[in-house]
Parts: sequence; C-alpha cells; structure tokens
Amino acid sequence: MKLVRTFGRGKAAAQALIEALERRGSLNTSKVEKTVTAIVTEVRERGDAGLRKYAEKFDGLKPGAALLVSQEEIKAAWEDTAPELQAAMQVAQANIRAFAERQKPAEWTLAAGAGVTTGQIVRPLESVGCYVPGGRYPLPSTLLMTVTPAQVAGVERIVVCSPKPARETMAAAWLAGVTEFYRVGGAQAIATMAFGTESIARVDKIVGPGNLFVTAAKILVSQECGIDMPAGPTEIVVTSETGDAPGIAADLVAQAEHDPEALAVLITSNAALAEAVKTDVKAQTKSNAIAKQSLAAQGCIFVTASVAEARELTNRLAPEHLTVDATADLKWVKNAGSVFVGAYSPQSMGDYISGPNHVLPTGRVGRVRGGLSVMDFVKMITVQEYTRKGLREMGPLAIALAEAEGLKGHAESVRVKMR
Repeated sequence: MKLVRTFGRGKAAAQALIEALERRGSLNTSKVEKTVTAIVTEVRERGDAGLRKYAEKFDGLKPGAALLVSQEEIKAAWEDTAPELQAAMQVAQANIRAFAERQKPAEWTLAAGAGVTTGQIVRPLESVGCYVPGGRYPLPSTLLMTVTPAQVAGVERIVVCSPKPARETMAAAWLAGVTEFYRVGGAQAIATMAFGTESIARVDKIVGPGNLFVTAAKILVSQECGIDMPAGPTEIVVTSETGDAPGIAADLVAQAEHDPEALAVLITSNAALAEAVKTDVKAQTKSNAIAKQSLAAQGCIFVTASVAEARELTNRLAPEHLTVDATADLKWVKNAGSVFVGAYSPQSMGDYISGPNHVLPTGRVGRVRGGLSVMDFVKMITVQEYTRKGLREMGPLAIALAEAEGLKGHAESVRVKMR
C-alpha cells in the first residue's frame, strides 16, 4: 500500500489522488463500455443465440446444455453440503430476513383536512432478477442477501443468474426455495434479465453485485429495466486514530481479496498507526495473491493533518464499507454504504451473517443511497380521496395555483367536480 500525506510536500499529489478516487466509478466502467455494449446489443437482438454465444465463451456453458439449473441439481447440492455450512446458511438467512422485516415500509393514511384523506399503499414488484457472481469464489451469501429481502417484500417471481454455479450457491438456492436459477453470468446475463429471450422472460428490476462488466451492463440497461445501484468491485475505508494495526490490516486484506480491482483505504492522522498498518498488510498478504495485487495497485493510506480532515476525506470518498473506532463516530458519518463500529466488528461479519445487506453502493454512490434493502423490492403508491365537502374546501386553492401556471384545463377539472 502506498502511504500519502495530505499536507506538506505531498499535498498536491494527495489531492490529485483523492480527486481520481472521487471519479472512480465512471473511470472504471469506461474501460469496458465498448465490450459490454456489444454483448448487450447482441443478446437483445438475437435472444437465446446471443446469450448462448457469450455464455459458452465466458461462462463455460456447453453447447446445447440447459440454461435452467434443475431442482434435482439444487436439491442434491443442499444434501451434499456439510451440516455446519447448512447451519451457518440457515442462521444467515434468518438474520437477513429479520432485518428486512424490520425495514418494511408501512401503509398509512393522513387526514389532510376536512373531507381530505391522503396516504400510501405498499405493493411488491412483480419480478426481480438477482445476480450472484460466480467467478473466483462461490458466493452463496449473495444469493441469500438478494433473494431473501425480495421474498420478504412479497415478490412473486424471483430469477437468479450465476455463471458456473458452485455447489454452495446451489445449496443456498435450495434453502431459499429458488425455482428459476440460470447458469449464465456477466453482461450477457444482465441483458437477458433486462430484455428477455426465448427461454428466459424479462424481469422488472435487477439487483446484485458484480465485476466491472456486470456493473457497466446494469448501467446500460437501466433506462428500460430497473436496477438497484452500481455495485461493482468492493471498497473498504477504515478511518481510525486508535485502532489495532493487525485488525485494521486484516479487514483491508479481507476486502482486497475479492477482486484485483478492489479499493482499500486507511485514513488517519496517526502517523505511527499508518506505518504499523502498512507493515502488517505486507505481512498478511504474503500468501494471498489477489489481495496483494489489489493492494499494490489501489491500496492507499492517507495520513491527514488532523482528525477533522480525516473525517472530511472519508465522507468525500463515500465508501461502500466503512470502519470507525467508536459509536460516537457515527455522528460525523454522512456518506457510506455500511458502517462497522469498533475493534470487534470485522467487515466480514457483514458479508455473511449480521443481517444488514452486503450488496452496497460503490463508486461514491453512497452519497445518494444506502445498501440493498426490502425497499428496493416494493413500490410506495400514494393515495388521495376527497369528499364533496373536502373538494369545495380545498378546490379553490388548487384553482388559484393552476391559473397562476396558465393551465386552464387543470383549473376547470376542479371546478367541474366542485358543482
């Protein structure tokens, strides 16, 4: 990891690096946009033929092989899973479900005046597509994180796409009761879920994390299909003054091992802590090739002139995962996907078992939204009802506003019903 001071002689270089990190989302996806556009276009135009072309090329799908993973395969995967892992999945699923249940929005009504009632009703989306990466590592946790809140929301049709699905991922699908599981991935899977093919019907919204190709594809199809957020290569920021160096290093390494494109950052005004973490990271990555590659390319330690500057920089970066020293630090946190507090809250617990979703905003999208939640799978539909008395009471006010805007038809539609 490179160590950069934000003050003194290193100030200019530090500012240039910070500005580059603030642009990281658009810069990263731009590298693959041309390729992704070609894939998405071909799948949209050629349907199954386009999907199979790229699935055979990138996902290892054999010619003529079934796209749909059978229920027999899924059940067998669960039965072949060790009891300890089955138990861990069950606890994770229960915690994710409980958290999502608590997040569910309520229906309500409000008396907005005499004879005027307003409110909201809540309805689930009809269909969603859950993308589960299947590259370097099996990610059964992501299947549970995407499918479970959709089920809590009441979504009727849930589709899962995952390339070369691992036994563990299929086992999680059996536990979750998934019936539509397709062995395809990448931009071709995103295009398929967005536009549909002869074999796979389109969905209303796509959720889930992925690599740069998946993220770019989600952005590309978002004009015609709902998406949760760009959730690309993982990010971690640790902002600490008093933390334990080996523990901080372990969190940085853990997130960095996801992907060579992962971003790992420590921000501190404590120069001694910065040096200690740098040393520990080097030691802990000796046998972790992907983390070593990621940290060498993107890993950074910012040493700031003050605690206040460290906090300001943290919010500027709006990280996917953020670790802070104590509960009191939550007061200054403005932008982050998920926050982990204290020395005994490793980010890996959030990846698997805590309950809050691990599908989180990357590329500074944390400035405008949090992680995946049950809210991503429902619609809040507003409702308005007037009685004759209520319309006569409030109607003249609406007429005044309509006439001020020059919209005569709007004003007349109120007058007609006031008679």
